[in-house]
Amino acid sequence: MPYTAEISRSNPTCFIFLLDQSGSMAENFGESGVRKADFLADVVNRTLHDLVIRCTRMEEIRSYYQISIIGYGASVGPVFSGSLSGRSHVPVGEVADLPARLENRTKRVPDGAGGLVEQQVRFPVWIDPTANGGTPMCDAFGQVRSLLEQWLHEHPNCFPPTVLHITDGESTDGDPSGVANQILSMGTSDGPVLLFNCHVSSRHTVKIEYPGDESQLPDDFARMLFKISTPLPGVFQQAASNMGLKTSDGARGFVFNGDPVSVAQFFEIGTRPANLR
Repeated sequence: MPYTAEISRSNPTCFIFLLDQSGSMAENFGESGVRKADFLADVVNRTLHDLVIRCTRMEEIRSYYQISIIGYGASVGPVFSGSLSGRSHVPVGEVADLPARLENRTKRVPDGAGGLVEQQVRFPVWIDPTANGGTPMCDAFGQVRSLLEQWLHEHPNCFPPTVLHITDGESTDGDPSGVANQILSMGTSDGPVLLFNCHVSSRHTVKIEYPGDESQLPDDFARMLFKISTPLPGVFQQAASNMGLKTSDGARGFVFNGDPVSVAQFFEIGTRPANLR
C-alpha cells in the first residue's frame, strides 16, 4: 500500500517548496491589503516553524524531514536567507538552528478568564519576500527534478517527497507540463512523488479547492495545473477533512484562485504525512 513508509531519522522524507517570486507577486492578495509576496513568505516561515515543532522530541529536534525552498522570478534557485543561503535539502534540525533572524511578533493568547491578550513572541524568519521578473516555471520545475533525482538516488525507500508549488500566473518560458509529468513519474518504493499546486489571484474570485475533475475549471491554465497535480492520498484527504474541507472522489492536490485561508490550509495539508517514528 503506497504512502505508508515510516518516517524516521534514518529514513527521512523531504519537502520542496516551489515559490513564484515574479513581479506580479507584488500585487495585493485579493482584498487582504497584503502583498502576495509578503503573505507567501510569512506562511512559508510559519510552516517551517511548525515542521520544527513537529520534529521536536524531549527538547531534541529530530531530522525527520529535509527542506528545499526554490524560488523563481528574475532568477531561479534556492531562496533560504542568512547562513543557509544557496543550500537545498537542509535537515530540519539545521533549519531550526539557523534562521536568518528572529522578529518580534504579536500573538493573541487566552487570558485565563475567557478573553484574549496580546503577547510578544520571537518569530524565526528563514525567507524574505521577493517579487521581480517573469515566471520561468519550466526552469523552476527542471531544478526541482534535479533535486529529486539526487534525493531519490540516496533515499529509494522513503516516504515519497512532496513538492508544494504556489504561483499567481502562467509560465513565461513555455509549457511546464512535460517536466512536471517527469516529476510525477518519479518515486520511491513507497509510491510516486507528490506534486501539489496552488494558484493565487489578485482578484476577489471564486476559489476551487481540491477538485476531482476539470468541469469547474475556467481555462486551459487551470486545467493544466489540475492535470499535473497528484490525486490526494488518504492521509492528506483526512487532513483536509479535519479542517472542514470536503473532497470528492479523485480529488487532486490543487487549489485555484486561492485566498489567504486556503493558501495556509494548502501548506498545512501538504506537510501532513503520517508515520513519524
